Amino acid sequence: MEFRKFKEKYIIRLNKGDEVISSITDLCRKENIKLGSFVGLGAASKATIGLYDTENKLYHQTTMEEPMEITSLVGNISTFDDEVYLHVHINLCNKDMQIFGGHLNECIISATSEITLLNIEGKVEREYDEETGLNLYKFL
Repeated sequence: MEFRKFKEKYIIRLNKGDEVISSITDLCRKENIKLGSFVGLGAASKATIGLYDTENKLYHQTTMEEPMEITSLVGNISTFDDEVYLHVHINLCNKDMQIFGGHLNECIISATSEITLLNIEGKVEREYDEETGLNLYKFL
């Protein structure tokens, strides 16, 4: 991963073999980013995506290992127990031009990924919500 900072914005390039979630998390820790958002695109060789089943409070996951275009990567940055917490969704296109999308759990870059990250001054913590089974924004 390489990046360049422009005031509150980061321009990031992930390289072949980089994993999206861990790379952005590492950058946030290194740069002390506690709140923000990001968008990106690129190419992937492996991705695990999920759909949250609100009734049963569990994620259904699918792992795909094939050449894919990342047609849309969107996420936000907050904290949970004062640690960096990413919430990320992705759309992926396979060789047949079929689009798959959902909550991103893992994504390995096959060539490159270009991401623009906005650092927002401040902090929003999350807390576990019994009713939904999710870690929701906690506003004081």
